[in-house]
Amino acid sequence: MRVKPVYFLLLAVLLASCGEYNKILKSTDKDVKYTYAKKYFEEGKYSRSITLLEELVPFFKGTARAEESLYLLGQSYYNSKDYLSATEMFSTYYNTYPKGEYAEPALFYAAYGLYLDSPDAKLDQTKTYKAIAEFQRYMEEYPQSERSEQAKNYMFELQEKLAHKELLAAQLYLNLGNYMGNNYESAVITAREAMKSYPFSKYSEEYQMIILRARFEYAERSTLGTQPGRYRMVLDEYFNYKNTFPNGKHMPEADKYYKKAQSKIDALPS
Repeated sequence: MRVKPVYFLLLAVLLASCGEYNKILKSTDKDVKYTYAKKYFEEGKYSRSITLLEELVPFFKGTARAEESLYLLGQSYYNSKDYLSATEMFSTYYNTYPKGEYAEPALFYAAYGLYLDSPDAKLDQTKTYKAIAEFQRYMEEYPQSERSEQAKNYMFELQEKLAHKELLAAQLYLNLGNYMGNNYESAVITAREAMKSYPFSKYSEEYQMIILRARFEYAERSTLGTQPGRYRMVLDEYFNYKNTFPNGKHMPEADKYYKKAQSKIDALPS
């Protein structure tokens, strides 16, 4: 099989590139290394720029290149999708140089890195809370910035993720029912607290519906003596849902609970 000349050319370029990089790594000239760190960054070779900058940032501390090199390291991590390291570098930059040339974008990207690293709603949301706090900090520091509106939108999106997590928790309690305790009440408490914490969430109707379902299921599984009061709680929650969401998508289901609860109350001995 004949190998095309273009492959030899590519191989030669690759070897030359690796040889150049290895030579730079061994160099003791910090200025040359910094020049190549910036060159590799511009070429999108972020792992190389990171390797060089990790060595140079401590060396440049207290010099004219301290700010730029630290910010460039943060951007290199960010572009290589290592968002936690990027956030660490951007936060270090902002805390070290709060009035620095790159202070505003550094604070924004510190939050944005956490936003990008925020996990699914089913998982631990520590990073989400941190991202929200960083976006709030950014908006307080730079309310007139062109990125301020972006920061607000990202923060709202993260809050919706937290709201979704609370919805999943309330639904889980509802599904557990009376297993090892009164999980219906836990579903009600979780949904109510979520409504207070996220009053403008798109999940507000779902919270209210979980409360109604939980009240109904609990009443259905209660003893005869406690059913009247618990079915009246179902009626209360029905009207809460109906008054808040008169055209709600769960209205047919809510009406079903109302009719069943009312019929049970009417049939119970006074």
